[in-house]
Amino acid sequence: MKFKSLLAKPFASIIANKVKKEMQRAVEDQESIWQELMKTGRKTEFGKDHQFENIQSYEAFKQAVPVRDYEQFKPYIEKIKEGKHNILWKGQPIYFAKTSGTTSGVKYIPITKESVDHHFNTSRNAVFCNVVETGDTSVFDGKLIFLSGSPELERVGGIPTGRLSGIANHQIPRYLRTNQLPTYETNCIEDWETKLGKIVEETINADMRLISGIPPWMQMYFDRLMAQSGKSVGELFPNFKLLVHGGVNFEPYKAKLIDSIGRKVTTIETFPASEGFFAFQDSQEQEGLLLNTNSGIFFEFIPATEIFNENPTRIPLKEVKTGVNYALIVSTNAGLWAYNIGDTVKFVSTNPYRIVVTGRTKHFISAFGEHVIGEEVEQSLMGVADTSGVRITEFTVAPRIQVNGELPYHEWFVEFEQVPDNLEAFALQVDQQLRNKNIYYEDLLTGNILQPLKIRPVRKNGFIDYMKSIGKLGGQNKVPRLSNDRRIADELGNYLAGR
Repeated sequence: MKFKSLLAKPFASIIANKVKKEMQRAVEDQESIWQELMKTGRKTEFGKDHQFENIQSYEAFKQAVPVRDYEQFKPYIEKIKEGKHNILWKGQPIYFAKTSGTTSGVKYIPITKESVDHHFNTSRNAVFCNVVETGDTSVFDGKLIFLSGSPELERVGGIPTGRLSGIANHQIPRYLRTNQLPTYETNCIEDWETKLGKIVEETINADMRLISGIPPWMQMYFDRLMAQSGKSVGELFPNFKLLVHGGVNFEPYKAKLIDSIGRKVTTIETFPASEGFFAFQDSQEQEGLLLNTNSGIFFEFIPATEIFNENPTRIPLKEVKTGVNYALIVSTNAGLWAYNIGDTVKFVSTNPYRIVVTGRTKHFISAFGEHVIGEEVEQSLMGVADTSGVRITEFTVAPRIQVNGELPYHEWFVEFEQVPDNLEAFALQVDQQLRNKNIYYEDLLTGNILQPLKIRPVRKNGFIDYMKSIGKLGGQNKVPRLSNDRRIADELGNYLAGR
C-alpha cells in the first residue's frame, strides 16, 4: 500500500462518520442553517429590501421572500458586477460561476468564501464514503482526471469569473495535484476537440484510476481513446475502477460507457450545480443521492405541478413525502434567496433524506395538457432500448403541433448506435411505455387529440456536430432532453437537413 492510500483510509473513516451523523440530524441542521443565513442576510441590501429584521419564523420568510429565478435576481447581480458590496451576501463574492444553457443566456452565480469549499468537499465525501464501503483505497495510487472547463478566469466587476468546473479546479487540494491530469495548460484550451486530443495524448499511457465528468463528454473521451489505441478503456487502464458522474441523468449513457470500458467499474453519481452541491451518492447499496443538508444550503420544495402557480405550496425538508415530484428551491451562503434552480427531484427515502433527480422545471412537454416530464421520457425510451438490445447515444423531444392533415404528435430526435430494424415498432413500444406512465398523455391519445409519437433518427455524431455548430461543444453543455416548444428541435432539424 502506497503512502497516499495509507493516509486515505483513516481520513475516509472520519469523513464517512461525519456524513452518517449528519444523516441523523438533517432537520436540525436545516433549521440552524436557516437561522445563520438570516443572521447574515439582515446586513445585506437584499435583507433590508425584504425586511429580514422583522422575520422570526419560516412562515414569515415565505411571506416576505417570493421564489425567484435568475432573471428576477438579475438586478442584484448587476449591482455586484458594478463593484458594490453587501448586496446578496456580506462583502463580495470571491467568484462568479458563469453558466449558460441552450435555452437561456449567460448567468453569473455568486460563490462566496463560505460556500466555495462545499463545491469540492462534497465530491470528496462521495469518494471517501465509497472507500469506507469497499475498503479499497488504491484509487489514490494512480492518476485522476476531471473533465472540466478551463481554469483560466476572466474578471467581471473585479471578480474572478469562469465555469464552475474550472473554478473547482482551483480548489483541488495539494495532496491530489500530483495525481491530477490533464496538465493545467491542456485544461486551459478552449476548443473542446483540440483539448480532447491533448487530454488523450497526456493520459493514454497513464495509470488512470478515477475518471470524472458529465457522461456525454466522458463518452467522447472514451471513443477517442479506443480509436487511437485499438483497445477498450478497461484494457488501456487496467487499474481504472471509479467513474464519477453528474450533470445529466446517467441511465441513457450507462450501457455505452460500460461497454466502452469493457468491464464493471464502480460508478458514483453527484448532483452539482453552480448554485451549490446538492446531493451525492454515499452508498452503492442504497437507492438515490444523499441530500447535502449541512452545507450552507437551506432547502425548500414546491410540488412540481404548482411551480408556475402564483402562490405555490412551499415546504421545508421536514414536510417532504416520498414519491412526490418537487421543484428544488434553495437559499444559500452564496447569497441566493428562495432561488428556483430549475431542477425537480423526488424523495426515495426520508430516513435518511435521499433523492433522485427527475428533470427540469422548464424541460417538460405540456403543449396539449399532457404534463410529460423528463423522468417519464427517459424511462420510456431506455426501458424499451434495454429490452430490445438497442443502444441510444443521445436524444431530445419536442411537440409537433402544426401537421398538414395529421393529428399533432411528439417528435423524438434519437441518435442510435444502430437504428432498430423495425423503427416503427420500436416507436410504438416507447409510446406505450409513456402512455403507461402518464395518464394525461394516455387520455390525449385515446381521445384522438394526439397521435402516437414519431422517432426521427439522427445520424452518427449528429448531436455533437450540432452543439459544435452553435459553439457549445464540451464543458458542461448539453442538449435538453425535452422542450415545450420547437426552437431547439427546429434548429437541430434544420442543421441536420443542411448537412
